[in-house]
Amino acid sequence: MLVITTPTGQIGRQVVDGLLGVQAPVRVIAREPSRLPAEVHERVEVVQGSPRDLDVVMEAFAGADAVFWVVPPDPRAESVEGHYVDYTRAACQAIGDRGVERVVAVSTMGRGIEKNAGHLSASLAKDRMIMDTGVHYRALQPPAFMENLLWQVAAIRDQGAFYWPQPGDRVVASVATRDIAAKATELLLDRSWSGQEGVPVVSPDALSPEGMAEVLSEVLGRSVRYQQLPLDTYRATMLEHGASEAWAQGLVDMAVAQIKDAYDEDHRVASPSPTTFRQWCEEVLRPAVLA
Repeated sequence: MLVITTPTGQIGRQVVDGLLGVQAPVRVIAREPSRLPAEVHERVEVVQGSPRDLDVVMEAFAGADAVFWVVPPDPRAESVEGHYVDYTRAACQAIGDRGVERVVAVSTMGRGIEKNAGHLSASLAKDRMIMDTGVHYRALQPPAFMENLLWQVAAIRDQGAFYWPQPGDRVVASVATRDIAAKATELLLDRSWSGQEGVPVVSPDALSPEGMAEVLSEVLGRSVRYQQLPLDTYRATMLEHGASEAWAQGLVDMAVAQIKDAYDEDHRVASPSPTTFRQWCEEVLRPAVLA
């Protein structure tokens, strides 16, 4: 039995689809099972509730061969690391009590990010908790998600621009969530691996934001430019969208780590995943912009 958290989330839903595509037995933890597509709901076991709840994860992990673990964002959290750690605490107890053999989780790419790197540091704290259980573990290590651009569809469509705090001429490592999900699916189905390791997942590209803007312009057939946001403006924008002070600062600290080359070394040595930025723009972003 393979247990999937966040089955309606950006990555979790693609993992569920991949596993069902090969007829694997799947159990999901869902706060709102009604959000599951009907064709998924009828083919999986559903444990209703929150993965924060010990009773829920104890029920879900019973008889599990492997677990896919994702900590979803909570922009109103009072502490970024506290959110990651608190969300994972019950699962760590259930992993031991239920004898789970393998866990695959979404973590982060990056070096020198153990402290003061916002969400990146918080994700590593979650990894350490899981590894301390002794379970066989694979931490998927992506950089920035290409899907983050979907938050800026309106700006791309109406202003011909997108905005990040990174310098326009510096390479930004990225990856499509489909490739993260594909690697997770592969690992969940493979019973041969053991130990605890990180698995970098990154696109074949080495594009700067300005290079991304060139690709976007070509794919969309219209001019798209990149505009760097000052960090204080970036932080203020997150607050305006309802983020807590801690969450907004965590995003700024993460951006600073990215600007200081946190991803660069891993990006250079990682085996590339298949989806290029151009392909993702053609297949995902372009339909969203033209909708």
